[in-house]
Amino acid sequence: MKNIVFVVMFLLSAVSGMAQEQKAQDTPQMEFVMELKVKIGEGFGVGETVKGNRYVIPITGGTFEGPGIKGTVLPGGADYQLQSSDKSRTDLEAIYCIRTDDGVNIHVRNVGMVAGNYFYCSPRFEAPMDSKYGWLNNAIYICKPSGFPKGEVWLKVWKVK
Repeated sequence: MKNIVFVVMFLLSAVSGMAQEQKAQDTPQMEFVMELKVKIGEGFGVGETVKGNRYVIPITGGTFEGPGIKGTVLPGGADYQLQSSDKSRTDLEAIYCIRTDDGVNIHVRNVGMVAGNYFYCSPRFEAPMDSKYGWLNNAIYICKPSGFPKGEVWLKVWKVK
């Protein structure tokens, strides 16, 4: 009987250890991809719409850099913000393009929200599949602000692994 109890205790301990190891492996990891330093223009309000208070902030340029990628933020995009009626939350959707130093254009759509001190977004990249940046197309990314110098928003971007 003692041997059976010992074996059961040993197996339970082993299973518990395996479960903890599996749980640690299931936790997503992050890999730094780039920091965007986006220049912004004077924002303007659309007003109270059926969906909430709409505000638009033009994107006028900027730069970005990370391991193996560097370039400029192209002018012409915008951050389309929608504030809830109770002003407790603002949904963000920035749509713009970036161009790498070697001339590859990449479309960016960055969706997120601000609620109190919470400010996170999830950019989606559309890079040419035949470029060396095609890897940007097939991952989930998280970003958060890293600074707000006058006329700019800085965002650090991580890839979820």
